[in-house]
Amino acid sequence: MSIDEGATFQKQPITFFVETLVFHPKDEDKVIAYTKEGKLYVSVDLGKKWTLLQERVSKDHIFWAVAGVDRDPDLVHMEIQDPSGGYRYITCQIQNCSDKTPTVQFAGSIDQDSLTVQDDYIFLQTTSANRTKYYVSYRRNDFIQMKLPKYALPKDLQIISTDENQVFVAVQEWYQTDTYNLYQSDPQGVYYSILLENVRSTKQPEENVLIDILEVRGVKGVFLANQKIDGKVITLITYNKGRDWDYLTPPISDMNGKPTNCKPPDCHLHLHLRWADNPYVSGTVHTKDTAPGLIMGAGNLGSQLVEYKEEMYITSDCGNTWRQVFEEEHHILYLDHGGVIVAIKDTSIPLKILKFSIDEGQTWSTHNFTSTSVFVDGLLSEPGDETLVMTVFGHISYRSDWELVKVDFRPSFPRECTEDDYESWDLTDLQGDRCIMGQQRSFRKRKISSWCIKGRSVISALTSKVCECTNSDFLCDYGFERSAPLKSESSKCFANFWFNPELPPEDCILGRAYASSTGYRKVVSNVCEGGVDLQQNLAQHMCPLIAPKRLQISIKGESLAVKPGEDVTFVVTQDQGDILNTKYQVDLGDGFKAIYVNLTMTGEPIRHRYENPGIYRVSVRAENVAGHEEAVVFVQVNSPLQALHLEVVPVIGRNQEVNLTAIVLPKNPNLTVFYWWIGNNLQPLLTLDSFLVTRFAETGEVRVAVQASCGNSMLQDSKIVQVFDHFQVLSLKFTKHLDMYNPNIPEWREDIGLVVTRLLAKETNIPEETLVTVVKPGLPTTADLLVLLPANQPKQKRSITSDKRIAAIKQALNAHNISFFLREGYWVLVTLASSDSDSQRIGGGNGYWAIVVLFVICLVVVGAFILYKFKRKLPGRNVYAQMHNEKEQEMTSPVNHSEDTQNIIQGEEFIDDDLDSQTLGNARGSHSGVVLSINSREMHGYLVS
Repeated sequence: MSIDEGATFQKQPITFFVETLVFHPKDEDKVIAYTKEGKLYVSVDLGKKWTLLQERVSKDHIFWAVAGVDRDPDLVHMEIQDPSGGYRYITCQIQNCSDKTPTVQFAGSIDQDSLTVQDDYIFLQTTSANRTKYYVSYRRNDFIQMKLPKYALPKDLQIISTDENQVFVAVQEWYQTDTYNLYQSDPQGVYYSILLENVRSTKQPEENVLIDILEVRGVKGVFLANQKIDGKVITLITYNKGRDWDYLTPPISDMNGKPTNCKPPDCHLHLHLRWADNPYVSGTVHTKDTAPGLIMGAGNLGSQLVEYKEEMYITSDCGNTWRQVFEEEHHILYLDHGGVIVAIKDTSIPLKILKFSIDEGQTWSTHNFTSTSVFVDGLLSEPGDETLVMTVFGHISYRSDWELVKVDFRPSFPRECTEDDYESWDLTDLQGDRCIMGQQRSFRKRKISSWCIKGRSVISALTSKVCECTNSDFLCDYGFERSAPLKSESSKCFANFWFNPELPPEDCILGRAYASSTGYRKVVSNVCEGGVDLQQNLAQHMCPLIAPKRLQISIKGESLAVKPGEDVTFVVTQDQGDILNTKYQVDLGDGFKAIYVNLTMTGEPIRHRYENPGIYRVSVRAENVAGHEEAVVFVQVNSPLQALHLEVVPVIGRNQEVNLTAIVLPKNPNLTVFYWWIGNNLQPLLTLDSFLVTRFAETGEVRVAVQASCGNSMLQDSKIVQVFDHFQVLSLKFTKHLDMYNPNIPEWREDIGLVVTRLLAKETNIPEETLVTVVKPGLPTTADLLVLLPANQPKQKRSITSDKRIAAIKQALNAHNISFFLREGYWVLVTLASSDSDSQRIGGGNGYWAIVVLFVICLVVVGAFILYKFKRKLPGRNVYAQMHNEKEQEMTSPVNHSEDTQNIIQGEEFIDDDLDSQTLGNARGSHSGVVLSINSREMHGYLVS
């Protein structure tokens, strides 16, 4: 640390590794430090002592309180991660910021990296059911949902500016891929009206989104934007905060005095609005607060902006007239309030010459700033706008260290400027109107003929005069849009189809007055007086008692399936209607009933615990004198599935009915859904019953799998079924001792079957792989012996061979040669179920006949529902916002040269078009999920990939 401007430094050992330091905006001794482990420390003595504030803090989402807005200047705003994995916004004093003391400013969980604090505003977002909601807090009051047009359905939202008690946001709507729409808010940042559509954007490799809009510094209310329509990019300018936009007027002649032959409306001037990759160079457009009206940028003349064509143009009257100054792009630096403009060519070759102008770019001089050419890395000026000293830093070769060259322009000026060295200029828009933002503004600048230093005493703003209000001082109110985008076209504000201006506002409270909108509102920070008043006919109304509307009850965590004894938190919300005079009757379905007042206003959750499994109908009824509304949610209380076993005969005849049975523990679980996967088919059959009857049309091995889903638990089991054209079945029975020790579970039956098969194969010399013993469930214990044909046996010998094998098996069984030891001295004897019965044959054709004594567990045939799919695009599929919190980036969003990177709306695969869209799975994997809408025994669903 240094307390003498770097003359000396002191070392101070610390116990953690610092990744980021954030200094207090007012008190230089207070600083917070962020570590890679997500811990946040604070020091009040410039780093000598440190105190741990919080853990699990999100980087780049830590903010000191803003003086004048926050009540406590030692307050810290931050975003932290809950142990459960969610994120929340908290504030705390640096003197006491333990886990027990932070204040939770927003009740719910917020999206990661969404907290942004800028000036009077705090922004955050939440995402639920694939829909993102954005919230704003004005001057640290309660959070209110930002009101964009109803069907904007934003995929992304970027904060552009928060100056002068107004918010500019760029919103990428559901139908846009590489453009954003620009919106402007009321002073509270709640209600937004559209200003300009299709502003070009570029997505960088780091996922940062750069938007082609730039706030011109020095003159409030002036913005530049690049609009992209049908693949063409054009540059527009506004002088009244986006109310009106117009093209840039092209210069009449080029830098050599030759005619440009660029005439509107077919040709205009277009500029590249992007940041430079190097933070120490100016980028393609340069403006400065202390140099009002001076704009210098790279671009071209023509019908559209051309990439990589970067001629340099300058204006000294805030965009009214432009001049070409260079044929190639240059880095720019303003010195002495723009009294000296320094330009160095943007090139990859070494340089030793710079150019400078003292007459606002009309003439340029060259200067050798070094005797040895250097690769220029950047330009720096000394602190203060009045400085005339700059530094060029670069390197002689790629292996050398930085070289710094100081350039002092003070000797070029013999004296300080006096009043006689200045002249005034009036700000006008492109139509020549001097009344801009409700006033006529005059600025002063140094005369071109005066060679003098402006210094610290210069005051750019000279005079201002308030104008009478005109139509151009009003823009469209929330819910209204203009019929024409440019000032040159007459336009009026019309109500959107979804907006009814006659209805009271959603936050209308009984007993208070409200004014119905005429469709217009005055531009924020416009100071005009008298004249036209498009709001003068506002009709005042008293807020009526409004019936509750859009009432919802949901479960925190959004899981409608819980375990017995698990805490459930219900949240009741109401988007419209009176909340102060409304009673809420809550019925949780298990006998608990209660009446609440102000339930949706306080946001207090309802916590409950269900002890027994079942389905519970949870309802809330909101009622006042004006009407009522009811919201219902069904909660499934299930014990998690413990075990799943698929039972199916291992051998079946082709085209013969086979019963697939799923045995689930615990038995008869509530509302279990079974997914049956047959062979390689990627579309499952769905049932609510635990069995499925099906057929196999092809011979060979078929894998059958079943998934049982109950609540938030799922199990799976699978088996291999062999399908044959022909095989024979012998019914077997056992001595009664076996029934005494039959637990009737699948594993036991499988083991008994293997024992019998192995003994028969050994006794008869029949290959074991051609014998399968299937022990049936229940008592008395019986079994079927399946005799299969050898794999490569000729067809004409099948009958003879089969008869010999059947005879050998009967002989072994009748001779009591098949027996095995059970326990406690008992031997189990295996015999034919009927000694005089013939063997039963399965198959078709060639004299064989089919029987129905197959292994069937249930005789009831259940309908199987097959999911079909088709494709469509879902608007607003990927909705997430990245709100930048850097003050420098709120002014201008840079753009790369290339437009190759584009946001692609991915088409989703759906099954049923009538269902409400929900999303299952996560963004990182290729998981899939199925959502069911169940009505009696009918089932519909869709698969989300």
